This record gives sequence, structure tokens and C-alpha cells, in this order.
Amino acid sequence: MSELTIKTDVERALGGITNPRHGRDLVAAGMVKDVTVDSAGAVTFTFVLTREDPGSLARQARKAVEGVPGVTGVKMNVVDSADGAGGGGGTQPAARPSGRPAAAPPAPPTPDEMPSLGKVLAISSGKGGVGKSTVSANLAAALAHDGHRVGLMDADIYGPNIPRMFGLSGKPEVQGGKIQPLEAHGVKLMSLGFIVERDAPAIWRGPIIMKIITQFMHDVAWGELDYFLVDLPPGTGDAQLSLTQIVRLHGAVIVTTPQEMAVGDSLRGAKMFERVGVGVVGVVENMSYFVCPDCHARSEIFLAGGGSRLAAELGVPLLGQIPLQAGMAELADRGEPIVVSQPESPAGVALRELARTVVTRTAGLAPAIPITAPR
Repeated sequence: MSELTIKTDVERALGGITNPRHGRDLVAAGMVKDVTVDSAGAVTFTFVLTREDPGSLARQARKAVEGVPGVTGVKMNVVDSADGAGGGGGTQPAARPSGRPAAAPPAPPTPDEMPSLGKVLAISSGKGGVGKSTVSANLAAALAHDGHRVGLMDADIYGPNIPRMFGLSGKPEVQGGKIQPLEAHGVKLMSLGFIVERDAPAIWRGPIIMKIITQFMHDVAWGELDYFLVDLPPGTGDAQLSLTQIVRLHGAVIVTTPQEMAVGDSLRGAKMFERVGVGVVGVVENMSYFVCPDCHARSEIFLAGGGSRLAAELGVPLLGQIPLQAGMAELADRGEPIVVSQPESPAGVALRELARTVVTRTAGLAPAIPITAPR
């Protein structure tokens, strides 16, 4: 089958999908751009979404293309129409008459309380490379091992590592209009890493990030949970603010390492949550020290006490100190949280103690009512 034939069939399949927002098909509305087919039958195209479009359209588009005879693979780059790609409406907005004041920006959405998720906790850091995802994965697995019903949402849109840390790579199914989370080590999981190709860059702006997080919160069949952890990307950007505008959080757990560079960035991350009305549950100091596997001597490789100083400045408890441990990164790459594979190791013991501390510290917490996000 020729590449031109496959391309024509792909465009015909996409033209059979209607956008309910305006009643036009995806091709006629300009939502499909740059369709290419290589000699092996792999299809690549750009899919343009606006904030008002239902996120399910992207799944429908991918499924339609995958069903075209001769297609061997699909790479779909989802972009926000605000980036200048057009689409969604097909016309440019009319210029505002001179002298008329600009419309006031819309008020931020009111976050929902979602009691079925149990305690909703953001796992955050101000800096990358502090082991936040490692802490998130092991905290979730430890809570599940202790008999709690746990969900973990990977909101790190730009670097979704949770699938690898749990040894999963399949795509989630959709049943009854709900995305079914994947499960490993007793934890229900959802990540963009399950949906997009491993080498696909996420070149997205705020509205698309908001849409993805909203869909992961509302369109996934999480069921009844005791704890719902959200692994956030580093920093204080769109993902963090989007989360606080979608769901009422019970609190944030701040992950840092001992050195002052990480502590300073983590302080800014914690202050962001305070400014939007979300309390900080406490601080986790990762890579706190190293225990020699032969002589069992403890060595503080980095500066000591950074987590304690951060906790004192924020007026919150230091929830735990997690040691460096040889082989921990290899276990993570194999999809084996250390609390499962080596629960009696120094890091395994520290992370299981962290889980019990989090249970105690969050027992009486009610969901926060965030204030308006800072401008």
C-alpha cells in the first residue's frame, strides 16, 4: 500500500470524527496538521487543541489512525492553538474596536473536593534532581504495603518517570468513558508516560497542561482511595497552579536534599503552596547520608541539616531523612521500589517510616480552600 494511499485514508478517518464544541470534523476545523507517512507505514501528525475542546478527541484521533490499514505506528504531537498552530475554530478573532476596554480575565476555576480520593497530597520540590519521584514512588508503595488504598498521579508532564519506576509500559484502556489506571505493587497509576511515545517531547503551554491534569483527575477511574499522591514537576509553574485550581489538596510534602542550593529552591516551592492556601505537611530530606554496606558507618556526603533548617523556617516537621544507597537507582530502572525489593535496607526502612509518619501527620487534615492564585 502506497504512502499516499495511507495518508488519504488517515485524513478520511480523522475527517469522520466530529468536534462536539462546534460540530465540524477534525480536518475541516483545521485541528489536523502536517500529516506524513514514512516508507514503513508510520504516521506522524500534529493535533491542535484549544482549552475548550474535550481531551477525549486526542484519544479518538489516535485510535482512528491506528485502525487505518497499512499504519504501523502513530506519533501524534498535541499542541495548544495559542502557540499559533491555528485550528479549533478556523477563523481569526475579530479585532477589538478602539476605545473599548479589554475584557477582564476569567476568574480561576473553583477547585473540587473529591472525597473518594482520600487524602490528596502534592509531592513537590523547587529543584530537579532531588529524588522527588523516587520518594513519591516509594511512599506510594509503602502506603499500599501497609494496607492502604493508594493512587499515584504523575503530573510531571515534561519528564514522566513513574511508569519506569513501577515497571509498566502499556497503554491504559478506556471503559465506559473512563480511563482505567494501571496498577503495580498495589498502587493505581496514571502518567502521560503511558500515553505518549517515549521519545516524544512535551512542548506544551499552560492550557494544555491544565487540560491533561484535569483529565487525569476527573476522567480516570480511580475508585475509592485512602491516599492520592501527585508527583509534580520541579518548580512553581503551570502544573502546580493547575492542580491547586482543580482539586482541594490536603497538603504538600516538600522534598529537598541537604545542600543549601536545593534548600533555597525548595523554600520557594513551599511558599508557592502557602500563597495559594495549601498547607505544607512537612519536609523530606533525601540523600541525607550514606551508610557503608560493609562497616555500616554513617557518612554525611553533602552538607548536613538542610532539611531540618528548611522545616524550621517553614514551621513544619521534618518527616524523614532518606539515605543514599548503592543500587537504588538500578532498582528504580527495573521498576522495583526499594520498599518492596529491599524493605530492610537503610533506605527501605527510612521510606517505610516516612509512610507511617505521613499517615500520622495527615490523619486530621481537612482539604484546604485555596485562595486566588497570585498574579
